[in-house]
Amino acid sequence: MATLDISFKPERAHLRKPKRGVIAEKVVPQSVSGRYRRLKWIALIVCLTIYYVLPFVRWARGPGQPDQAVLLDFERGRLYFFFVEIWPQEVYYLTGLLILATLILIWLNAVAGRVWCGYFCPQTVWTDMFLLVERWVEGDRRERLKKRGAPLTSRRVLEIGFKHTVWILIGMVTGGAFVLYFADAPTLLVELATGRASVLSYAWVGILTSTTYTLAGFAREQVCTWMCPWPRLQGAIWDPEALTVNYRDYRGEPRASAKKAADLRAKGEPAGDCVDCLQCVNVCPIGIDIREGPNFACINCGLCVDACDSVMTKLDRPRGLIDYEAWTNIERAHRKEPPRRRVVRPKTVALGLSIVALMAVMGVSLSLRSDAKISVIHDRNPVAVRLSDGRVRNGYTVRLYNKADVERDFRLEVSGLRESSIEVIGDDATVAVAPDATRELRVLVSASANDWRAITVTATDLESGRTVAAQDAFIPVEGGP
Repeated sequence: MATLDISFKPERAHLRKPKRGVIAEKVVPQSVSGRYRRLKWIALIVCLTIYYVLPFVRWARGPGQPDQAVLLDFERGRLYFFFVEIWPQEVYYLTGLLILATLILIWLNAVAGRVWCGYFCPQTVWTDMFLLVERWVEGDRRERLKKRGAPLTSRRVLEIGFKHTVWILIGMVTGGAFVLYFADAPTLLVELATGRASVLSYAWVGILTSTTYTLAGFAREQVCTWMCPWPRLQGAIWDPEALTVNYRDYRGEPRASAKKAADLRAKGEPAGDCVDCLQCVNVCPIGIDIREGPNFACINCGLCVDACDSVMTKLDRPRGLIDYEAWTNIERAHRKEPPRRRVVRPKTVALGLSIVALMAVMGVSLSLRSDAKISVIHDRNPVAVRLSDGRVRNGYTVRLYNKADVERDFRLEVSGLRESSIEVIGDDATVAVAPDATRELRVLVSASANDWRAITVTATDLESGRTVAAQDAFIPVEGGP
């Protein structure tokens, strides 16, 4: 039975243990090519394209409405996402989205471990972009390690300055793109460029510039290992059936150089395919040695797979010494049993059905929701007043929500009481509500009731005939039940 190693200690290029009291060196990953590296580039391009371009996508909503496809409008108190418009009172939809995202993350973990972390997490995407700049300016891993201990020269100072300048520019573009989701993007972009934007806009650009620069430029693997809560959950939800990056030790051990392995095999002694070249460690963005077994810090990016496969190809040995494989299959191989792929199993099916069910419920709820709403709140003091004719009067605060883009007239009615009447202070029973707005009303209901009654206040759209209703209580002067 495998256990997930949480005693994480990155392996360094020289594989020396850091001296006591000395902070371990920063991980310097080596570039690598292969199918998983290509997939990561594709993921990076797609994610960054969506992030930077989405604020400029237009969506027609009618006169007087913002035409930005994705917009969090604090002034109106709306969240626009293409054809969906979320009001503050509908925050439960955002809660549903968070639950849905959590379920998808757990489902991905059950299928392929921390594959989200390795390909789509913002920290991974921006770190990859910063590493690309670093390699472009300073060279690959070996050159960067040499330059670390070398004396500063004018060329080296220029390299460092240019690298950090590009990093800061990327951070500024990142922060600038983020604030574009909170106002009309083309307008705000011009204001930012000409110095006419609000102080708050510049403040958020500065905050996100600094966080992007710090986290992607310096923290890197520390974020993925120590700052993010997700790896800490791995010990609880790690699934040995998931297709995670694993080392086939039954095939790779005992390790030996290519020449020594050939000599051992010629003598009839065992020799594994692993030549201990350390390429899997050198390319790892976290700095771990996957050959030591499952590790909670592994982000399942597959770069070590590409590195190992390239070495195996050069040595004319079978690829897949390190590969996406279920840990249960590693154990089966030790028992000389054939591997079994169980991506579809009760856990993944149950999680998948839960995701589909939640998406269906949210979709149906969005499609059936009304473009009008009413809420009723009973007065607290006084709760009831006796009139001169012996009738009892209760006061309410009624709020009407008109989510349509045209003005609408509503007729208010009350039911649940005999011989009742309704009065709207400052207006008649027919109330006009402006487009995409709310209106608060002071309403008085009078009746000859002598006990608590449940009442329903109904608002009817005079044009369409559709109704919305809310319930409250009618309280007599004598008090409650």
